[in-house]
Amino acid sequence: MQVQESARSSKEAPYTRIAVIRLKGLADTPPDVERALDLLRLRRRYTCAVIDERPSYVGMLNVIKDWVTWGEIDADTLTELLRRRGRLIGNKPLTDDWVRKYGWSSIDEFALAYIMGEVNQLACPENKPWPKSGNKVLCIPKLKPVFRLHPPSGGLRGIKKGFNEGGDLGYRGIAINELILRML
Repeated sequence: MQVQESARSSKEAPYTRIAVIRLKGLADTPPDVERALDLLRLRRRYTCAVIDERPSYVGMLNVIKDWVTWGEIDADTLTELLRRRGRLIGNKPLTDDWVRKYGWSSIDEFALAYIMGEVNQLACPENKPWPKSGNKVLCIPKLKPVFRLHPPSGGLRGIKKGFNEGGDLGYRGIAINELILRML
């Protein structure tokens, strides 16, 4: 009985939110890696995408582990990322006023709802109806799904080794938040 309850609760539990940052450029990229980076919309160096931890995304991360770094993003870092680097179509900055138009009180509230799993996606799909719950739209309309970041202040340790070996590539856990804040 207890096994069934834990299996049921694991299905209902939201996926962990992961920030993926591309650190290497385009030269000498194998076709399968290029395809996976393109699916994640990481087409340039120092771009960031926020995804969830679905098995299909985990498989892509294993393919591109030598070109990117990733880890679990927290609500405060996501709020700063949306405030400072979030862009709408037309390269307009994302503001609290824009988020209020769609039922949220601020970017902080939306970021917390996304991290907690109440919202499934950051950017609304263009050609589909927007998901709603009451008077709230469960995504941000016209938000670009990729964030353009600066090179990190203080530099990188190296893009030839993994994070555990003293470099910057691959999985870094919650240390991704510190890197993102250095890149804003």
